[in-house]
Amino acid sequence: MDQRVAIVTGASSGIGMQIAKNLYRNGMEVYALARRVYAMNELDDLGIHTMHLDVTDHDEIDRVVSEIVAKTGRIDVLVNNAGIGSFGSVEEVTLTEGEYEFKVNVFGLVKMIQAVLPIMRKQHSGRIINMSSMAGKIGNMLLGSWYIGSKFAVEGISDSLRQELKPFGIDVAIIEPGAIQSEWKDGAMDRMMDASGSGPYAKLARRSAAFFAISYKFAAAPRVVARAVDRAVFSRRPKTRYAIGTGAKPAMLMKRFMPDKCLDAFFEALNKYAQQVVNRETGQNR
Repeated sequence: MDQRVAIVTGASSGIGMQIAKNLYRNGMEVYALARRVYAMNELDDLGIHTMHLDVTDHDEIDRVVSEIVAKTGRIDVLVNNAGIGSFGSVEEVTLTEGEYEFKVNVFGLVKMIQAVLPIMRKQHSGRIINMSSMAGKIGNMLLGSWYIGSKFAVEGISDSLRQELKPFGIDVAIIEPGAIQSEWKDGAMDRMMDASGSGPYAKLARRSAAFFAISYKFAAAPRVVARAVDRAVFSRRPKTRYAIGTGAKPAMLMKRFMPDKCLDAFFEALNKYAQQVVNRETGQNR
């Protein structure tokens, strides 16, 4: 039997790199794709194939997937991990940046799926693993409207896609991480402060930054996500969702049982408390 083939996007660091390593160690031929090819030397050394890919370049997606199929004759797993976080107030984040958020997190994800589906349908088998977030279920992340909106879209697309691909033997699973150690948080907070660090939303931006600073002290390691992907890939009957990482499962339970305004109040109190902690640590009075 030919070796099973997996594609992992956003594999140049953190979660994506660990996913690629795990799949390779579990016997798969892995193609790790990212814009920063220079950051994937470690994967090359292991024997993982690395290639350049910008998921907002749809022509490049078609070329890269076609090249992989030409070399291997199959694609068994697609892990849509590439993503960014655009934070800041809806009023202040430009539409250009908001559109880019969706180009990466939603349209890039869908284009990757479109590119692999012909070969998966021909095989009558395949696994598509979409990286969502606890934010794909819980919209109470302060100044995170664009990011949350993109992850809600991933959730909805995945649910509908799961049904339309079932007749072709293709499974779809969603990974919903909480706080995970990665470069994502720093980039998201930098973009938030650039957009809303001064002006009418500055107080909320500082509060949001404090919440992330505190919560990410307890962030889980990327291997937690990679293990969830392993379960989604190798289980005979994968779950539709895997909520993992710091805070994910408790937040999901609160969302399920608490009224919306109560959940709003809880997260508001949590953000205020986080800011008080940060203020004490930095010696600020308010």
